[in-house]
Amino acid sequence: MSNRAWMRKLGLLLLLCGCTYSLLGRMENRVLQYEKHFQKGMGKGKSTTTILYEKKGVSVEKKEPDALYARSAALYDAHGGRVLFGKKQDTKMAMASTTKIMTCIVILEYGGMDDIVTVSKNAARQPDVQLNINTGEQYYLKDLLYSLMLESHNDAAVALAEHVGGSVEGFASLMNKKAKEIGCKQTNFVTPNGLDATEHYTTAEELCKIAAYAIKNEKFLEIIRTSSHSFREITKGRNFVVSNKNRFLQMYNGAIGVKTGFTGNAGYCFVGAVKRGDDVLVSAVLGSGWPPNKNYKWSDTKALMDYGFTYYSKQDFFQEKINLPTLQVLTGKETEVSLKTKEITVSMLSDGQETEKVVMELQENLVAPIQANEKVGSMYYYLNDKIWKEEPIYTAKPVDEVDFFFALEKIWRCWTANVVGD
Repeated sequence: MSNRAWMRKLGLLLLLCGCTYSLLGRMENRVLQYEKHFQKGMGKGKSTTTILYEKKGVSVEKKEPDALYARSAALYDAHGGRVLFGKKQDTKMAMASTTKIMTCIVILEYGGMDDIVTVSKNAARQPDVQLNINTGEQYYLKDLLYSLMLESHNDAAVALAEHVGGSVEGFASLMNKKAKEIGCKQTNFVTPNGLDATEHYTTAEELCKIAAYAIKNEKFLEIIRTSSHSFREITKGRNFVVSNKNRFLQMYNGAIGVKTGFTGNAGYCFVGAVKRGDDVLVSAVLGSGWPPNKNYKWSDTKALMDYGFTYYSKQDFFQEKINLPTLQVLTGKETEVSLKTKEITVSMLSDGQETEKVVMELQENLVAPIQANEKVGSMYYYLNDKIWKEEPIYTAKPVDEVDFFFALEKIWRCWTANVVGD
């Protein structure tokens, strides 16, 4: 190759270097413009929304349990986590001794079954229904739990609460903390026994949520399904036998619990649970009659359960394969980046009428540098036009920003290839 040709190549290389430097400067200004634009409230940039697929349900004729005595009621799919039927299910109501479902689960999670509980004066003076424990007596925690759940003893509830929470008020704080963890937003506990009190309330739907959570605990299930339990006071040896007052266990096929309740303000209340195969339904009826109509709660509960098992069966949703696109990357060493997300399949009880839809929301115009696992969007899974679940969309790998040496290397490779070609 002649010297003149080499000089021409060298001049071209220097020209390209200058252009590269100028280009990198313009790219930097463009990035700064993007950053200023984002700081004005645009987040990480403009986003686009795409419906990936939508499936319509089928119309089904069904007879709802519309003749309930209860002022408030709910039927709940324990595994699917949703209400299948409701009557004023979001209305705040007094719940009487169904409160003890939460009392029991908090005791199980914070206490030890072989803990020794000493009865306080406050616990011993609680009103009926009572175990009739005396101040200073001692009992194993597990024995008082059977007293609490089988015969709904109010003195046992307070003795347990004071042992675990230090005081009734301290224990109520633990109950409310657990309620929030379960997802309750319209529930507030003041007492561990459910006696009428200002600001002590829940809803039929949230009471179902609490019970659905509680029956996942094997010890809880063991207690509420026990027909009778015998025990002794530790120091003096007084003997006790408590028997299960929940008639629903013998009344309905597959019944596994849960708890009755009554106060003058709350009326008759009942939370029921039925397991058939892998399906578990939970119901709650609040204000289901007042004396002498103590059987209304059973007929209401049977009507709810019959409705659930007649019209609902297990169905899988969101089974379609999702193919994510790539996203364009500005000022990056690569021009696009691949994406990843967690795909879900939901199995729940359905009457076949549900519409399912999956919507993808993605950012546009990503600007390098980009980290791996950087959130760039979301997948929204809808059932009946309500968001059932949201899953984030992440970048699958990092993308570095173009710099001078990257551009110079690209130019050098092109130039040397051209020289070799000559």
